[in-house]
Amino acid sequence: MYIGLISDTHGVFDPQFREFFAPVDQIWHAGDFGGGMGLAEEIAKFKPLVGVAGNCDNYDLRFTHPMHRFFECEGMKVLMTHIGGYPGRYDPRARKLIDEYRPDIFICGHSHILKVVRDPKRNMLVINPGAAGIQGFHVVRTALRFVIKDGQISDMELFELDR
Repeated sequence: MYIGLISDTHGVFDPQFREFFAPVDQIWHAGDFGGGMGLAEEIAKFKPLVGVAGNCDNYDLRFTHPMHRFFECEGMKVLMTHIGGYPGRYDPRARKLIDEYRPDIFICGHSHILKVVRDPKRNMLVINPGAAGIQGFHVVRTALRFVIKDGQISDMELFELDR
């Protein structure tokens, strides 16, 4: 499955991101959609959407996009939540979920910092796609796309857009 990963849109989903995500099968959104249900529905009309709510998202959005999701994709266990952290510095709620679900891939947002790192202690890949919106301190807006097939992740590509 070809996945597009985005986070922290804060109400913005530019045509350039649509173009980058044109070939993907699904878009995964790691929270802080912004714009309430409107932006989430706009993205879902473009591509099938799997998302979680972020700390800036309203309660209406949280009925459709919970605070965390655990699911399987092509033989890999995926855990997604907005506030997550990184190996050795996980948010306590995220660490509890990680220990409970033991995912192969842990996806989070919130920091607005793009990071892809392996957690050797938990044998999982940690992915934060950075921020795609214009709110925040980041200078470059980012998103990722990659393939998950037969229990492997491959062909990861980065998209960057100046703020």
